[in-house]
Amino acid sequence: MHSPASTARTPAVPAGDPKRRFSRFAWGLLGYTLLVILFGAVVRITGSGAGCGQHWPSCNGELLQLPQTLKTGIEYSHRATSGLSVLAMIALVAGAFHLYPSGHPARRAASVAFVMILVEALIGALLVKLRLVEHDASYGRIVALPLHLISTALLTAALTWCAFFANSGAASAQPLPAGVRALLLLAALGILIVSSTGAITALGDTVYPAQATGFAARLQEDQGENANLLQRMRGIHPFLAVAVAAYLAYAAALLSGFRNNRDVKRASLALALCVSAQVFAGVLNVWLSAPGPMQVAHLLLANLTWISLILLAASARQAPEPNAIERARATLE
Repeated sequence: MHSPASTARTPAVPAGDPKRRFSRFAWGLLGYTLLVILFGAVVRITGSGAGCGQHWPSCNGELLQLPQTLKTGIEYSHRATSGLSVLAMIALVAGAFHLYPSGHPARRAASVAFVMILVEALIGALLVKLRLVEHDASYGRIVALPLHLISTALLTAALTWCAFFANSGAASAQPLPAGVRALLLLAALGILIVSSTGAITALGDTVYPAQATGFAARLQEDQGENANLLQRMRGIHPFLAVAVAAYLAYAAALLSGFRNNRDVKRASLALALCVSAQVFAGVLNVWLSAPGPMQVAHLLLANLTWISLILLAASARQAPEPNAIERARATLE
């Protein structure tokens, strides 16, 4: 039997503590970042990527302006919200370095988040400068979009990690067994691969909207002799997504009782629910020929699935919770 000292989790940060406020700020920044990501999808769907011309970070040569067209307004607004993200990320790093010691997970994660927001800005600038926007279907854009998505995933993962450990007692973190670590890494790799093919598929839905009706007819259209790579990926992505979804559901069920931790159970349940909702949304997206709002909803669920997996990995590192007898013994002592 483990002693209470070895099994008890480090208590959460007390209410009113600056670290608790920092944790709330990190969670809020994660939510705001999700909105910016979804706004980026709106830019692609509406073909507004060239709304500011080839100018970056200015818009049509001006930092401050009153947009004259809807596309300019959409792109300009997206850049403004992205710029606020950079400022918020600077505040996150400053707070993490002020409140937490060297080597603390929150400090490390905040640093990674700051680096990734800069990478995001760089990729966004290259997309504009190289004109990989609107209806461009070049190989450059096909490569750039998955890279953009992976950098976004690393950004949201770092923010999730930072917010979780900022208020959860990182001193009780335990190393993960090799098998569990491999299970989680394979799940993460699966999500990144599916999301990358999904980014290419979404571009195909924008540049080459489906013309045929019915699943069989669309599959034949997408895999036809004259089909573009973007169309061919549209037929491959759903099958790959279903396979990875099945693996994620298996991982969630397998880890739900790991270390007898309530956070692990909640994260496992969240992952299973997000996977189920994402599969349903994917089927609906294909059935409706990927309308804009459905693409945004599909992207949101993809991000929530990813965040749920990161939370599962973070909570799995927490020490097991003491059982009722050990709690009573600790109280009497």
